[in-house]
Amino acid sequence: MKLTHFDEGGNAHMVDVSAKDHTERVAVAEGFITLSEEAFSIVASGNVKKGDVLAVAQLAAIMGAKQTSNLIPLCHPLALTKVSVDCSLVEEQRAVCIRSTVKTTGPTGVEMEALTAVQVGLLTVYDMVKAVDKSMTIGPVYLVEKQGGKSGHFKR
Repeated sequence: MKLTHFDEGGNAHMVDVSAKDHTERVAVAEGFITLSEEAFSIVASGNVKKGDVLAVAQLAAIMGAKQTSNLIPLCHPLALTKVSVDCSLVEEQRAVCIRSTVKTTGPTGVEMEALTAVQVGLLTVYDMVKAVDKSMTIGPVYLVEKQGGKSGHFKR
């Protein structure tokens, strides 16, 4: 299989999507950050000096999705039609789970936007809690599902 972000000479380039059909594209991504007992307790209580960690992470994730083409060199700037982010506590793992759903109608998919949203949200949790716990672990982060486009439906 040929990698699409390289031309015949092996040079990186932005894929030409001008001839592709404009279809509805949806991607869902998910990721986790594991915290110490103390940090998890603080996040769960909502009493962090910088504000509600999950609410701030949710907004950061949405903003991250919108900035994907500025962060990932070969991503197309997209007109996103929906970005939703859910942040939840996973008590048995002492983790925060962030799940993003991103939609657009266009010639290319939104997997990178969904994955970027999750990563930015997780990094925001880290930033807000690092004074209490520098040993937090981010991951795994993965694509859950994507729909639309030539490659069809993918479900993890």
